[in-house]
Amino acid sequence: MTALSSRSGRPVLAVIDGGADAAFTWAWFCGRCAAPRVRHGELPSVRRVCTHCGFGVLLRARSDEVPAVHAPYLIVDASLAVQALSQTAESYLGITEEVAVNRHITELLIPADRSAGGSANLAAALSKAAGGNPVPSHAMVSRSNTFGERIQVRISACGPPPAALVVFF
Repeated sequence: MTALSSRSGRPVLAVIDGGADAAFTWAWFCGRCAAPRVRHGELPSVRRVCTHCGFGVLLRARSDEVPAVHAPYLIVDASLAVQALSQTAESYLGITEEVAVNRHITELLIPADRSAGGSANLAAALSKAAGGNPVPSHAMVSRSNTFGERIQVRISACGPPPAALVVFF
């Protein structure tokens, strides 16, 4: 464990390597630009800020689920609020990260098939991933301001703190 201490000597931030399912290989990536900023097996710096773009917080996901550098993706917390947006997703969704953060996911994306229980399935997949479930799932969504568009997304766990990584295909 790596910790940064305050003047009182109490840790203010700790990056803990552990608790992740040992059956998978985990990798760190930037939550803003997706740049891999840490070599395999290393912990990121205590600040966990990307040295490539200078804006994103480093997150950990299964190595086979880490988004490609130019893939559009977003990070959703357990309350289904958007917490981060990749630069590519900003263009793709036509919204800036500043406007998207802390908005409910349904203000940006809706299930593409509402009649088949899509909203319940999407919410369940996001909640499971944000809860740390390492098994990814797929869903069909539409941008909330469009009609008839269908976008396939992959939903997997990332963090810390625990969140869902939604990558567009």
